Amino acid sequence: MANKTILCIEDDRFIGEMYVRSLKKAGYEVDWMVDGNDGLVAARNKQYDFILLDIMLPERKGTEILASLRGGKQNLIPKSRVIVLTNFEQDEDSRAVMEHNADAYLIKAEITPKKLISVIQQLGG
Repeated sequence: MANKTILCIEDDRFIGEMYVRSLKKAGYEVDWMVDGNDGLVAARNKQYDFILLDIMLPERKGTEILASLRGGKQNLIPKSRVIVLTNFEQDEDSRAVMEHNADAYLIKAEITPKKLISVIQQLGG
């Protein structure tokens, strides 16, 4: 079986490095983008098994990326699972839209790398 691929779109260097290191150690192939535009381009140009998506990003917010990939008439990433990771408090309507378009919605402050890997495995990774 080929390694599962993960796109991590996260602008916080400490968090991004922690996720990438832990995921690679667990056997995943990981690409990491630090701004929203690069993340969107990467998600469109390569098929990933999982996309870890931060909400507050430079250039383009995670909500815009998710809407662009899954919010229209066509799901542009039908084989990818999207895990939203955020510390940003959202109103109920915004959160409901995000949860509808994502496969998991996690609060960063509550997620250790071990818990993140567990969620990925539960989603088929």
